[in-house]
Amino acid sequence: MKRKMILAGTLASLMAAASLAQAEESRLPAERLDDILAKASAFGFTHFGEIEVKDDDSVEIEGWLDDEWQAEVRLSLETGESLEEERKRREGGAWGMNEDEVRLAMEAAVAEGLAEFEEIQVDRDGRVEVEGRDGEGRELEVRSRQGEEGTSEVERD
Repeated sequence: MKRKMILAGTLASLMAAASLAQAEESRLPAERLDDILAKASAFGFTHFGEIEVKDDDSVEIEGWLDDEWQAEVRLSLETGESLEEERKRREGGAWGMNEDEVRLAMEAAVAEGLAEFEEIQVDRDGRVEVEGRDGEGRELEVRSRQGEEGTSEVERD
């Protein structure tokens, strides 16, 4: 019985370490944003709803290719090629942030100490959230309004 408990505890510890290692790989330095935006623009994105780091080699982008086509694409960071892609025709026009607004949100987050980012997203009401880590590895969430300089809320863990 004691051996089973030790084995279960060891297994739980290994799974937690594996999850932590996987989470470690799902961040990129903030300065990689320009490269990501260049690849996304070359793919055809005009507006961004979400940019999420999947691993060191890819990002998933949700946004608009034009006023009609919404897309969710996983792009290779090395080549810019689509690894997975889904497109939907939507009515109502494009929404989200343009490249300059994404950069503005990242600048606000970096000013609050963000060193590595995991995700940038905006909702239809223009609330922007940048999630990542500071230079010491602590979790950081920075919220702002689309198109506005500065931050409205910062949460550190």
